[in-house]
Amino acid sequence: MKLLLRVLLSAIAVVILANILPGVGVSSYGTAIIVAIVLGLLNYIVKPILVIFTLPVTILTLGLFLLIINAIIILLADSLVQGFTVDNIWWALLFSLLLSFLQSLFYSLLNDDK
Repeated sequence: MKLLLRVLLSAIAVVILANILPGVGVSSYGTAIIVAIVLGLLNYIVKPILVIFTLPVTILTLGLFLLIINAIIILLADSLVQGFTVDNIWWALLFSLLLSFLQSLFYSLLNDDK
């Protein structure tokens, strides 16, 4: 039940950011839910592989390269989900940062102390 609620909160965050950021678009609420699911799967499967392959660069940049990896994950979701568009890597980077902030804000409302 909590997983479903997290997916819905992530979808709401995607819709909010798509309405705020001009370089990001989502066609419908159903597409936003699919984007939230795809981003969760990509973060679970693809991101650890990218982190391992780019470990030397990540160490040299003191971890800042992880922001680029997050933007790449957003661009992968853009290519996988029909109806979700991100114009370039800079919009993906900004979307990634704001999505992380909104998700942490929304998840704090779930009251995880139980």
